Amino acid sequence: MKVTEHLSRANGKTLFSFEVLPPKKGENIHTLFSNIEPLLEFKPPFIDVTYHREEYVYRQHPNGLLEKKTVRRRPGTVGICAAIKNRFDVDTVPHLICGGFSKEETENALIDLHFLGIDNVLALRGDPIKSEGHFKPEPDGHAYACDLIGQVSNLNKGEYLDEEQDDTWATDFCIGTAGYPEKHFEAPNYGADLRYLKHKVDRGAEYIVTQMFFDNEQYFNFEKRCREAGINVPIIPGLKPLTTKGQLTMLPRSFYLNIPEELAEAVHQAPDNEAARNIGIEWCINQSKELMAHGVPCLHYYSMGKSESIRRVAAALF
Repeated sequence: MKVTEHLSRANGKTLFSFEVLPPKKGENIHTLFSNIEPLLEFKPPFIDVTYHREEYVYRQHPNGLLEKKTVRRRPGTVGICAAIKNRFDVDTVPHLICGGFSKEETENALIDLHFLGIDNVLALRGDPIKSEGHFKPEPDGHAYACDLIGQVSNLNKGEYLDEEQDDTWATDFCIGTAGYPEKHFEAPNYGADLRYLKHKVDRGAEYIVTQMFFDNEQYFNFEKRCREAGINVPIIPGLKPLTTKGQLTMLPRSFYLNIPEELAEAVHQAPDNEAARNIGIEWCINQSKELMAHGVPCLHYYSMGKSESIRRVAAALF
């Protein structure tokens, strides 16, 4: 079932969903399953599975020469989506990214997903390769998420890359995209960021999932600006409980977000990570309650591979 269908059938009730990471290459998928299972009691209608692009590593040979190799540390997004759907009978939302894909490879991945009965994709530009510093598209790939969304939308109309194909079968993907309550770090200003988001919706995005935030006023202001800009699709807030003291610096650096002074000071004063985790969970519970009272369609939690903190949050809400 499509994400938008789940939202409409909820009749105003706030749903629960979460995001998981594919296991690192060589790890057992049952570790992933064991992190999903504790969250199933809260009846998630869908689970997101992230996609991680390639990285460059340098390996030194005995003669001293360095060899540049391309590695993909977390492969298997499509297979994991199928495995979760088969094992738990829960809809999955694979992330689809521009980086590392040609248009042909994107089309083939979409065909695989269509054949597997997966009805949803979250279309993202994706991050640059860590060693490069800025995003570089593939020579025959997409540079922007709006163009990736356009390709999925075209496939939903039966329009394939090979225009000479006859009797093509149209797919029927529900397309999600990302929104940034505190502005995407590459956008020159907030107004430009909203125009880019409106363009993604105009190209075919049917719902928005936000980057994580820790101040609900950021979400409320973002939602208001979106509606004023003519963006009328559902906006799902993305949340994450702080779980370590180190995340006070790691999360702002990695995700370009602000942590409220009250939360930051409380975590900073915590004697250890266990105390910090309890503070983060309580903050996330209070955030979630306020968002539910506001009437958000779904609360989407970023697990980063661990489920216990999210289980504690969900147990207080659902």
